[in-house]
Amino acid sequence: MTAGADAVPARADGVVEEALSFDCAGQALLGIVARPAAGLADTGVVVVVGGPQYRAGAHRQFTLLARCLARAGYAVLRFDVRGMGDSAGAPRSFEALDADVQAASAALLQAVPGVRRVVLWGLCDGASAALLSLQPGPAGLARPPVAGLCLLNPWVRSATSLAQVQVKHYYRQRLMEPAFWRKLLSGGVAGKALKDLLDNLRQARAGRQADAEAAASAGATDLPFQQRMARAWSAFGGPVLLLLSERDATAQEFGEFCASDPGWQQALRQRPPERVTLAGADHTCSHPDAQRAAEIATTDWLARHFPTPPRVAAA
Repeated sequence: MTAGADAVPARADGVVEEALSFDCAGQALLGIVARPAAGLADTGVVVVVGGPQYRAGAHRQFTLLARCLARAGYAVLRFDVRGMGDSAGAPRSFEALDADVQAASAALLQAVPGVRRVVLWGLCDGASAALLSLQPGPAGLARPPVAGLCLLNPWVRSATSLAQVQVKHYYRQRLMEPAFWRKLLSGGVAGKALKDLLDNLRQARAGRQADAEAAASAGATDLPFQQRMARAWSAFGGPVLLLLSERDATAQEFGEFCASDPGWQQALRQRPPERVTLAGADHTCSHPDAQRAAEIATTDWLARHFPTPPRVAAA
């Protein structure tokens, strides 16, 4: 991609898309920049892909999101982290993507003149990686200016949080079903479900205490990733959009974890996000209505906090 050049014609919807190659710790990363043909905002969006996915996302959700935001006036970079898709290097955990996120942010600022700051948008452990990338780094290291965060179903899973969600959102419903009790009384498979419920109750109770003790004894660099996420959230001064899918276990775990963890309770009190529940949505917003709801929530939030310049009508 040549900065400032319109070498690629705009799509019918007025969006220009170009490939972008950039360096991260000596490895070549590949991304796609979508931007409006005119009326560019000074804030760009970097999509942080989570899990073993590449830049298009499940059911092309990141492609669709990027084009939607570009139509609204924002330059958007969706990219492959090291070891995924068309990027070089070895695969790595979401806890080790700081350099990738920062390199992508810097690349977008350099590639699209007029963009001066970025918003990080992430799904699942991509949302977690976006938060973790805000942690303080080596002294003197220049970091691209991050102005906001859009986080969809952040990943905070632990054995404790999983047990809590299973007890509250699965087993509670099962205990209300007459069929469950009929199977239990007849010696059916419900007996195993009851045993699993008791095991999860014990795990949830014991895990909360163990997690609290581990957090209290750990140093700043040894904290579990969930606690480092909370610290990054507390220290971040920009606006945060929190999107939670109604029918997603990861979103439910995030809610349960925050409700029971003192560090997250404090973080949310200090920096309350704008919270949007996506009705009927699953983890990746696979239904078109859910995808559109996530796009609208993101676009509206961006327009309020990072408005685009007025568009001048053609003469």
